[in-house]
Amino acid sequence: MAAVTADLAAFSAALRWDALPAAVQERTRLLVLDLVGNMLRGRREAESTPPLIAAMTALGLTQGNATVFGDRARMAPAGAALLNGTNAHSLDFDDTHAAGSLHPGAPVIPAALAAAEMTGADGATTLAAIVAGYEVTNRLAVALPAGAHYDRGYHPTATCGVFGAAAAVGRIMGLDAAGIASAFGIALSQSAGSLQFLNNGAWTKRFQVGWACMGGLAAGTLAAQGFRGAGEALEGKAGFLRAYAPDPVPERALRGLGQEWELMQTAVKPYPSCRYGHAGVDAALALRAELGLKAEEIEAVTLGLPAAGMLLVGAPLERKQDPRNVVDGQFSGPFVIACALARGHFGWESYEWLQAPDLRRLMSKITCEQDPEIQAHFPQQMSGKVTLRARGEVFSRTVVIPKGEPDNFLTEAEIEAKFHALADAVLGASQAGRLAEAVLCLDRAPGVAPLLALAQPAGQPLTQAAPGRAA
Repeated sequence: MAAVTADLAAFSAALRWDALPAAVQERTRLLVLDLVGNMLRGRREAESTPPLIAAMTALGLTQGNATVFGDRARMAPAGAALLNGTNAHSLDFDDTHAAGSLHPGAPVIPAALAAAEMTGADGATTLAAIVAGYEVTNRLAVALPAGAHYDRGYHPTATCGVFGAAAAVGRIMGLDAAGIASAFGIALSQSAGSLQFLNNGAWTKRFQVGWACMGGLAAGTLAAQGFRGAGEALEGKAGFLRAYAPDPVPERALRGLGQEWELMQTAVKPYPSCRYGHAGVDAALALRAELGLKAEEIEAVTLGLPAAGMLLVGAPLERKQDPRNVVDGQFSGPFVIACALARGHFGWESYEWLQAPDLRRLMSKITCEQDPEIQAHFPQQMSGKVTLRARGEVFSRTVVIPKGEPDNFLTEAEIEAKFHALADAVLGASQAGRLAEAVLCLDRAPGVAPLLALAQPAGQPLTQAAPGRAA
């Protein structure tokens, strides 16, 4: 039996920033920058935030000195991890891992930063811990594998992410391999996340990712104080892999460990919606530009998806053609394709168009289907195909590798532009620029305090989210 728990724990405990390949170091900095932008804008625009903070206040989580991104308010470390992790995932603009079908950054990075603020860890240690968290999260997802996990109704960003967050926190707190293994055993009792949010556009998708972030912080802190977690938490008979999927491949979690970096297989999103729709958006934008199409010329559109994509953005069609709120829109193939075809753009402000009559008319013409050609590329790629009828002809475009994937990655300039598009509205362009520089130079910093100070806007603490579009 593969010793997944012990080996991942030993790997996480021993990981050093200066021993990582330069490419991994550079990619890690960019992934952190990308997520920081998400946390900042998510704090201001997620309508789920006021009731979340109200509940956190009632629970005593808002009393403390830990940093909230995009807010001058201070909270308990657990509260900051919960809120930052939730906000990181609220826009659905955070990074993705195709083979694992999840978002590794949102549960891992806020937990690592909270732990670093608690302990005074230096920047290099914090970044090494983040790498460990990405590796654990992504490797567990591919070992399930993610498709079978989805079929059981689980949300792997949350279920796998709590272990990645625990690994990151354990590394920052200086735990040895046995200590991080114990943190995994504690995280096992907190691994949760359901896809039932798709039923009504619930806020639970973002919340369960924040809870995984907080859970990882709790697991690492408990283990650091000597609290004993379950042994063989990942591969055991009642451990994560065997309890959460019918036919896991535990050894897959260890393949190439320390030599092949799953972090390098993480993508950065160019669009704020479920990743399964992105190849279709790329294809729709290309067809629109190539043909000079106008929305009124389009008679019918078919979005070809893999089975997992159909589950999330394609079915049931009548619901996907009628998104009522931002969560619905984030998981609607017809909505994102309609935006691309009608407006030639899809960004965070696109959710203002949810009820636009022209988009509503076009959405009614867009259907989704499982496409054998697209399915053949899964899970290595989240591919997509758009076929449309217009001007009495049929046009089709397949995108195998959507923009932002490792083999079609965003440039550093594009990631910085995305960061500023999110952060400038919260901090102002000048402060956002200084924050970006602090993130990209974090490995040379003696601690995270200067970075966290730059993540707070001027003015009074927020008591609730500003009126926004997230729902």
